[in-house]
Order: sequence, then structure tokens, then C-alpha cells
Amino acid sequence: MTIMTPVETPEEVGLNSERLARIPDYFQAYLDRKKVSGMSFLIARGGRIAYQHCMGVKDFDTASPITPDTIYRIYSMSKPITSVALMMLFEEGKFRLDHEVSRYIPEFAQLKVYDQGGIDDYTTKAVERPMIVRDLLTHTSGLTYGFMFQNTVDRLYRKGPINDARSSKMTLEEYCIELAKMPLLFSPGTGWNYSVSTDVCGRLIEVMSGMSLDEFFKKRVFEPLNMTDTSFDIPLDKIDRFASCYERDPKTKTARLQDSGTESAYIGKKSFFSGGGGLISTIGDYYKFCQMLLNGGELNGTRLLSPTTIDFMTMNHLPENKTMRDMGDSLFSENRMDGSGFGLGFSVILNPVDVMAVGSEGSYSWGGAASTYFWIDPAEDLLAIFMTQLMPSDAYPMRAQLQQLTYAAIES
Repeated sequence: MTIMTPVETPEEVGLNSERLARIPDYFQAYLDRKKVSGMSFLIARGGRIAYQHCMGVKDFDTASPITPDTIYRIYSMSKPITSVALMMLFEEGKFRLDHEVSRYIPEFAQLKVYDQGGIDDYTTKAVERPMIVRDLLTHTSGLTYGFMFQNTVDRLYRKGPINDARSSKMTLEEYCIELAKMPLLFSPGTGWNYSVSTDVCGRLIEVMSGMSLDEFFKKRVFEPLNMTDTSFDIPLDKIDRFASCYERDPKTKTARLQDSGTESAYIGKKSFFSGGGGLISTIGDYYKFCQMLLNGGELNGTRLLSPTTIDFMTMNHLPENKTMRDMGDSLFSENRMDGSGFGLGFSVILNPVDVMAVGSEGSYSWGGAASTYFWIDPAEDLLAIFMTQLMPSDAYPMRAQLQQLTYAAIES
């Protein structure tokens, strides 16, 4: 399928123009109250961009406006890209989902599960079974994130060398060696917990392909899809397009600077390539990635994955068709855990009623730490992308609000 030019009117693809106009009207209140600096929306249906709108500024101090080519930190929206890249190697027969991770990263053969105790005197127990590749893709690995602030294991992450991976000269190989020394939160396959699993997927890509992750992404994903502004760092000639990132001030409820666009840690070449959260991108680039998925793995004559693989990835891979909520007590997810399962890199809606959001069963999605979000609804042949730069991602219900307004615009 070839991407067509944007529609002349949304009505051509069954959307109502007047109702889509409610989107900027509604979100203007966030800008007026300085809860966010700026945002951008893109909605596509039937392979055509039906609606696109930018509002606000990239930086409060410079007042430089958000434009269609503004570059954003997409954080965990890197995860679906990494998952797709790994499944490209799956299609080439490089691995099976039931392969033990230690087959590719030997240090993972020695994994243990946290049992009890504090960070200086904890004990461990044996895993019930080895970690397999599917565990990484579904976040059932027993790994975690240091920012969770939930348990002793994430405290160990914050205490250890992996905590500084993004700012240090650590490579993915070194990162995984250190990560293997950390105890697991639970035995693989017995729970769901949002984690650094996708960073380990990035290392698997390096081992299986013989390329660094940034090189593989560039040659096998970004260049074929013409994603010219997606990378692990911001080139000097693009800094003026890079939005500053803000965070919610708990006292004033307004946005305060978290990472400047002109003095960001993303400036300059990196050695640690986080497949779980390290990419920057534009709304146009990410649209190409999403449209490829909605097309069944192909875009403009370039095929990355088979339609059957896309279908397989967007099934619920949690045991017994359980939801994320059924599988654990994690307090954090980039999507609602009730009514949602998890596939190979995406959350998947099992029951829209339990999700408490208008949408279709089988829709899949994910978001990033700075409140970015996308969802793809195959039943409606629809996708939507939301870009902004506000941390944390659950500061405001902007994602759910955009979904309400988008589905309300469907006429046929």
C-alpha cells in the first residue's frame, strides 16, 4: 500500500470535521494554564492522514512554535520499534520465542529471584524456569525499572551501575552483564511487570545481527521507512527543532523545565542504545511506522514483516488470556491494565468495557514517559498519534481524552 496525500476533508474517510475541531478547542486549556508547553496530533484512516494539528511552543522561554517537524523524546514508544526489529530476525529464523535468553546472553543463565531482605542483606531463590525470549517481549521476565519505587529489587537497580547507563559510556552488552547480577522480581512467566526487558531485546538484536542497535535500526527500519528524523541522538543541525521536556510541578501544577532542547543529554553520539526508551522522533516519522503496522507490515512497497507476524504480535500473549491486571500488582503501565492484555511489544485491548474507553477489541497501543502516545485500531482502519513533552505520563488523562474526541468524530 502507498501512503496517499492527506484528505481534502475528513469526511472522505468517514470522519466529521466539526467534531475533530473539538480536539484543539479542548486541549487549549492545558496550554492556557501552562500545564504543557505544546502538543501535536495526527489521525489517519484508510491509509490517509485525515487530521493533523500542532499547537503551543517547543520551549516556554523561546516561544518557538510546535511545527509538524518538531522532534520529541518518545521514550517508551521506542519499545514497539525494538519489538518489530527483533521480530524481523524471528522471521529470518534467527531465534524462537521459547529459546532461553541465556542462549544469546550467557550471563542470564545464572538468574535468581528475590526472596526477602533489604538491599544490603537480601536472599534469593532459584527460578522456576529459565527466562525465554517471549518473556522479554511481554514484560513477564521478572525484570523491573529502577524508577518504580515499589520494592527492594527496584531499589537495587537504582543503587547499581545500570542506573547510570544512559549518562555513562556503558554499552548494551555491559548493561546486560550488570543486569544479570540483579535478582528478578518474580520467576519468569509468573507475573507482568513493566521493565527494562525491551533493552535486553535490543541486545538480542545486536547479538543475532552482528550490528549495533543504532546501526540495525538505521539500515533495517528507519531508512526503508524513510524515517529521517528518528535516532538515539539529536544532530547539531536539528537542535532548533528539538522540543524541551517539562515535568509537572507538584506545588504549582504547572510545567517546569526537565530537559532543555538546546542543552539536552540527547545532544552528541551515544554508546548506550536503549531500545526500551532511547529514541527521538517526529510525529511524521512515527506515523510511517504506525501505518506500516496497520498495513500489515508494509509501507510504500517496502515490507518489514509479514501480515501473519503482525497479527501474531498483536494477539494477547499473557497466559490463559489474562489481563495485565490479572498478572501482577505493578503500579505502573503506559496504558490501562484492566481489560488489556499484552502482545509482543504492545498492549492489546481485550475488553473495551473494562478499559472504560471507546475503541475496538484488538486495538493495540503504547506510550512514552513524556506523555506521548499512539494507538492503532484495525477494526476501524484508524491510527492516532499524540506528541507532547510532559513527565510523568500519568500527570493528566490527555491520552484518554484524545481517544474520546477521536472516536466521537467517526461517522461511518
